[in-house]
Amino acid sequence: MKKVLILCTGNSCRSIIAEALVNANLKGIKAYSAGVRASGKVNAYAKRVLEEEGIWSEEYHSKSLDEVLHVDYDLVVTVCDHAHETCPMFPKPIPKIHVGFSDPDGKDYGAFILTCKAIKAELLPIIWEKLH
Repeated sequence: MKKVLILCTGNSCRSIIAEALVNANLKGIKAYSAGVRASGKVNAYAKRVLEEEGIWSEEYHSKSLDEVLHVDYDLVVTVCDHAHETCPMFPKPIPKIHVGFSDPDGKDYGAFILTCKAIKAELLPIIWEKLH
C-alpha cells in the first residue's frame, strides 16, 4: 500500500476533500492529510460535499503535521494556492509535488463542489501516475 500525505494550511477543506477522494478512488493508495496551522475542525461545506459524494467518514478530521509524521510516506502533496497563502514544508526527504487549488473556505457551497471536482479531475491522476 502506497501512502500519500496531503498538506495545506488549515486542514479543514482542500486537504480533507483530497484525502477522502484519494481513499475512495485510488486503489492501493492510502491518503492522509494535515495542516501547518490545523484549524481543529472540518469545514461544514467540505463535510457536506463528501457526504454527497458518498465518501464521508468520521475518521476525517483536522490534524497538525506532528500527528502524521510517524507514517512513512511515498509522496507529499501540497494543495495551497501560493497567491493567497504559504504552503507548509515537510521535514523528511520524500518526493514532494505541489498542485494548488484556491481555498473555498468562506465561500458558498458551490465553491466546495467546484473544488471537489477540480481535485478529482486534476490531482487524482497526478497522484496515480506518481505512485504507479
